[in-house]
Amino acid sequence: MQPKQMNTGNFMPPIGFGTWKINPDQHAFEATLEALSAGYRLIDTAHIYDNEAGIGRAIHATSIPRDELFITTKLWNDDQGYESALRAFDESLRRLNLFYVDLYLIHWPSSPLRLESWRALESLYTLGKAKAIGVSNYTEKHLRELLAHAEITPAVNQIEFHPSIFRAQMPIVEFCKQHGIVVQAYSPLLSGHMDHPTVLEVAERCGRPPAQVLLRWSVQHGVVPLPSSTKPEHMAQNLAIDGFVLKDQDMALLDDINDEYRVAPNPYLMS
Repeated sequence: MQPKQMNTGNFMPPIGFGTWKINPDQHAFEATLEALSAGYRLIDTAHIYDNEAGIGRAIHATSIPRDELFITTKLWNDDQGYESALRAFDESLRRLNLFYVDLYLIHWPSSPLRLESWRALESLYTLGKAKAIGVSNYTEKHLRELLAHAEITPAVNQIEFHPSIFRAQMPIVEFCKQHGIVVQAYSPLLSGHMDHPTVLEVAERCGRPPAQVLLRWSVQHGVVPLPSSTKPEHMAQNLAIDGFVLKDQDMALLDDINDEYRVAPNPYLMS
């Protein structure tokens, strides 16, 4: 798989390691070290995950050069606003023990201060403290509002994306593509709920594990998946999706699952 180019001109790896629910810090340290050893170079965290310090330790414990890593963290809801967003970013950078992050995201569009937060992210980008800036869980409505006021177009929109909510999410995926915004997928493996009969049917036909089928589905929709696991064998398995392609009929079967199972809150209900 080829790296994904952002509208900044920079590239991100085509698949990343998600760290939601991997805490406390010691657990995150061990899991991140294992992920780096398996070959991951994109590590996704957030202030609310309570594991930035452990991930920072892992980054410094590895021999991988910093410029070969792509580190993402996020601004939590309670820290939205211009000055508070700048403070929160500095605190995340301190916990990670880094001079910069590769991507900084507004975690949710739930705050009325989100436009002020975006101004702060634009400042961080201009200063080079965040090499790219973006958002997470933004719907088309939220992005239209942002684009009407922003000086810098978001590089990324990270959303929940998997076959269970395909129809609900494809409009925002298409909107992002039209505006040059890379889409990242969190919970691409349905938080482990991979036993849907259609997923199992396609997996059996392909001779691949269900997790690989779901990740390949995301990639073929042009999305960068962020699977999470603490098991070394699953980490390696999730990276090994280059050797097959889902046929059109299998993609269509997965597209049609749409049982509306969500892992996270529905951002379409946020004003």
